[in-house]
Amino acid sequence: MWQLMMSKLAPPDRTGAYIRPSSSFRNFVSTAPENPYGPATARYRLFVGKGCPWAHRTLVTRALKGLEDAISVSVVYPSEGGMWVLESETFGCNTMPQIYQLASPGYQGRCTVPVLWDDSKKAIVNNESSEIIVMLNSEFNEFASNPQIDLYPVDLRSQIDEWNEKIYQSVNNGVYRCGFAQSQAAYDSACSELFAVLDEIDRSLSMNRYLCGDRVTLADVRLFTTLFRFDAVYYSLFKCNVRRIQDYEHLGAYLRDLYQLPGVAGTCDLEAVKRDYYGNLFPLNPGCIIPAGPDVGILLKSHDRAGIKNPV
Repeated sequence: MWQLMMSKLAPPDRTGAYIRPSSSFRNFVSTAPENPYGPATARYRLFVGKGCPWAHRTLVTRALKGLEDAISVSVVYPSEGGMWVLESETFGCNTMPQIYQLASPGYQGRCTVPVLWDDSKKAIVNNESSEIIVMLNSEFNEFASNPQIDLYPVDLRSQIDEWNEKIYQSVNNGVYRCGFAQSQAAYDSACSELFAVLDEIDRSLSMNRYLCGDRVTLADVRLFTTLFRFDAVYYSLFKCNVRRIQDYEHLGAYLRDLYQLPGVAGTCDLEAVKRDYYGNLFPLNPGCIIPAGPDVGILLKSHDRAGIKNPV
């Protein structure tokens, strides 16, 4: 029965390893000629779930860039059946499957968040978080409060891309590969890889304030949303219990540093994270009991990382 439930929640390969499906909508907002999705204010919105780390990336980028007045947000919640339900009716829709059907009648794929939505065309522009945050960083600067912040600078892109590839496979998706593993071998492989990369990141952060030196980049944004959930959810529920993030000398302080950046804490809702994971992943937590801790206040403690300089 557990295997049947898990096969619906997280379909595995033949070894029992979790394989994340690809996103379906991959259009871009840009000023390119004939592109139907041009930059504008009050035209686009984000559909996000507060518990979802992939959606959280878009909220962090929106906050860092100061795009709150330009791009609206519609919040969704997971139902008992795993469907995302809208906080309030939008365009006559109450669920994300209805939103997907409105945008693409007959659509048969997964109805995930985040979604970058075009209000004027009633269309899904993109539902791949890694691409949405690139657009938010570069394509809305004329409407941003912080246009001077560049989270994907040209001179660091190769380094950012290298970190992103490693962190996605081993950490962002690595925690899911641990939690959704359906064989001991698949779990052991994912867990070993996860902590090997976390150890590598911790060593790098002993010399650099952020992943790519002294500037926050999209690599930090992508790592942050996993680290924020780690001790509260992944450590226990997903069996990632070799070490907590706060047990690391540098990773723990780095997490506090990012959390305390202007606007970031306002995107974080630890109670929603715990509710969505512990309350809705029934095969992993049959009693649906939501734990009391940890205290998010620990993220407000001093991080003492402002003086760290990357080596010459």
